[in-house]
Amino acid sequence: MNIPLPPDDARRRDWMAILAKAPPARLAALMPDLPAHDLLRPPQIGTVMVQGRTGGTGAPFNLGEMTVTRASVRLGTGEVGHAMVQGRDKGHAARAAITDALMQGDAAARIEAEILDPLRREAEARRRTRAAKAAATRVEFFTLVRGEDQ
Repeated sequence: MNIPLPPDDARRRDWMAILAKAPPARLAALMPDLPAHDLLRPPQIGTVMVQGRTGGTGAPFNLGEMTVTRASVRLGTGEVGHAMVQGRDKGHAARAAITDALMQGDAAARIEAEILDPLRREAEARRRTRAAKAAATRVEFFTLVRGEDQ
């Protein structure tokens, strides 16, 4: 069941997905200097259970575990940010949490333009490249009409 999210929650879900899927080195390059912050939850490595669905819509089943790193921070201005990223990169989780906190303050427009927009464009380019590679392997099936089928 998909419950529609309020607009702010949907926006936050969007930027959190971008940050979680961003290549860690690219996020570090876009955000070399971190603002003053306190670690509410230092980056911690753990696992989460990943669920799948048969045919994408069937009953859920446990697919397996995935390694994740999570972090929570508080900026000097009081905003709190959280992040959970795939893998074991503690710096990625910390930067994602800091970006989440920055997006909730006065710097949101600047962070959107300088960090999230480039990451969004690069993710879309990767998706298009992947789709083009998949389309190149597509097979078209057709049936010829045989004499006895007429």
